[in-house]
Amino acid sequence: QVQLTESGGGLVQAGGSLRLSCVASGSIFSININAMGWYRQAAGSQRELVARMPGGGSTNYADSVKGRFTISGDSAKNTVYLQMNSLKPEDTAVYYCHKPNPWGPDYWGQGTQVTVSA
Repeated sequence: QVQLTESGGGLVQAGGSLRLSCVASGSIFSININAMGWYRQAAGSQRELVARMPGGGSTNYADSVKGRFTISGDSAKNTVYLQMNSLKPEDTAVYYCHKPNPWGPDYWGQGTQVTVSA
């Protein structure tokens, strides 16, 4: 069983920055952080992909965050980061860390709130 723990959310003014972290733990095996990613869900909206690392050093981003957000990972720390710059009020949402699970339900973190004020 793998647990994902996010941190780094908060309240920031438009134009500001935040860095989210997601630590994966709980497995007796080395955790492969490839394919991990970040989703977000704004109030009244469906959960949407923000960024992910499919593997091989590649990254995918939602069009709305390209050029402003950067996803990265540290395998030694089992940690994935989301650097968010030039934040906009429309980035306000609960941000979730995600890890696919080929043997069962995917893993999700508990979520961290990001609020961007105008």
